[in-house]
Amino acid sequence: MTDRRDQSVCWGEFARLQPDLARFGRSKLTEAPAYLATVRKSGAPRVHPVTPIFTESGLYLFMEPTSPKGRDIRERETFALHNGVPDNAGTGGEFHLLGRGFVVEDPAVRSSAAASASYEPAERHVLYELHVTEARCNGYGDVRLPTTREWVAEPVRS
Repeated sequence: MTDRRDQSVCWGEFARLQPDLARFGRSKLTEAPAYLATVRKSGAPRVHPVTPIFTESGLYLFMEPTSPKGRDIRERETFALHNGVPDNAGTGGEFHLLGRGFVVEDPAVRSSAAASASYEPAERHVLYELHVTEARCNGYGDVRLPTTREWVAEPVRS
């Protein structure tokens, strides 16, 4: 059985492999709010609004050091990320990612993410990078969708 963690790619690699789907997803996820779902230790879901940060190579989130969603990612790595929609008709379409996240401690990466953020992260905030294992989009006739609407990372071969 393949470990799902072996199937994730950084946002930059995903964008290289699926440029139209990535472009659509980035446009949807930067229209606030986006929602991050994580899994608690009990197995129950947890959902929070977040502000994703995109750089040339990565997808990031800054969080308070005491954030329960940050603890979920540190302990279990998995997440889902979905854009908000403005109405019950799903106007504008939907984009959703599944993947794994991890803490980033590299000062250069932190500096790049902070420079790309739409706000100024506090020094105490912890930076997480989100890698992609699956991406999907959907629309309801009012938005042009990419040709590829679903993508799953290939298992890494040893």
